[in-house]
Amino acid sequence: MDPLKAQQLAAELEVEMMADMYNRMTNACHRKCVPPHYKEAELSKGEAVCLDRCVAKYLELHERLGRKLTELSVQDEEMMKRAAGGTASG
Repeated sequence: MDPLKAQQLAAELEVEMMADMYNRMTNACHRKCVPPHYKEAELSKGEAVCLDRCVAKYLELHERLGRKLTELSVQDEEMMKRAAGGTASG
């Protein structure tokens, strides 16, 4: 595959994944923090605090998961290289 096309595809995939994460976070935090029947047009102090905390936790968890998945991916790649090296010399 052309490196420029691969880079463009990776960028598009990243945007799609970020949009999906944003939508999931918005839905989850809205369900958790905002009652289904609105009493006022503006968020209450409690709702705003809940949303802030929910978003912060969601983003922190997303970052931690990303780091862990990257770590596992690197480990898998190293294991595959060792396995390929072992079969090539045998």
